[in-house]
Amino acid sequence: MSTTPTGRLFAAGEGNELVLTRTFRAPADDVWRSVTEPERTARWFGPWEGEAGPGRTVRLQMAHEEGAPWCDLRVDACDPPHRLAVSMDDEAGVWPMELTLAESGGTTTLTLTHSLRAGAPLGEIGPGWEYYLDMLVASREGRDLPDFDDYHPAQKAYFEGLVPE
Repeated sequence: MSTTPTGRLFAAGEGNELVLTRTFRAPADDVWRSVTEPERTARWFGPWEGEAGPGRTVRLQMAHEEGAPWCDLRVDACDPPHRLAVSMDDEAGVWPMELTLAESGGTTTLTLTHSLRAGAPLGEIGPGWEYYLDMLVASREGRDLPDFDDYHPAQKAYFEGLVPE
């Protein structure tokens, strides 16, 4: 798996949107389960607990972060198997994100959009999402999980270079 950064940055309101995509040779329903079922999210991101649904908050463990912290994840919108909008709440603040799935001819494209306020540390956030999405790919393909050291600090300059001056 290549660790070449793929994220793109777009101006949005008073901040930016970081957009990353991955493509899977699988139906959207199957990819959806990989990003919404606790036993499957545990393979690449971390498990979650609680009763999920629009307007509800679940607890998510970031299993691959130092100390494997738990955080609140509010489900803002859910349209299976095409759209999931959430807001993660941790010590750094509230992080709105949207995940969309588009299927065509047995191939599904996953698009993650992370809304960022101005001044957010893109050099830290971007490599993290590249890593986690590659973890999703590896977990679905039964391959060894990637090493975060291959993403950060190697991709930091790329993501910092996306920020308009």
